[in-house]
Amino acid sequence: MGLLMQRVKIELPQKFIFSTEISVRVYDVNFAGHLSNDSILSMVHEARILFLKNWGYSEVDTCGAGIIMFDAALQYKSQGYHGDILLFEVTVDNFIKNGCDFFFKITNKVTRKEIARAKTGIAFFDYKTNKLVPVPEKFLNLIESLKK
Repeated sequence: MGLLMQRVKIELPQKFIFSTEISVRVYDVNFAGHLSNDSILSMVHEARILFLKNWGYSEVDTCGAGIIMFDAALQYKSQGYHGDILLFEVTVDNFIKNGCDFFFKITNKVTRKEIARAKTGIAFFDYKTNKLVPVPEKFLNLIESLKK
């Protein structure tokens, strides 16, 4: 025995380009009384939608392309509870031909305690042809300008 389980470790980029607040609702809490893992992923989804909406985009139209999530990773740091206001800091990095990673740092707004980190791999997608498309240059330029 003596083997350790490999753990997910998310290294966050230095600069975040957007933030939003999301409250922990009663149905976000599990039987143990703290924020459930499935609710954190749902909140990450909400934060991503708010990020896109901030610049007039959506999951079906981000500079003319849709987006689709191809993977997700969550790293839990501490517990959240009903009524907590969570600060979601968001940035985009690791661009490849058809996609990028969205990073999320989630902290308790009042205590500043880090609750979790998340990374979602996003591909740009044409829902009509059901195929991947290149990252829209306009989106890439926006992200690069915000990170300066």
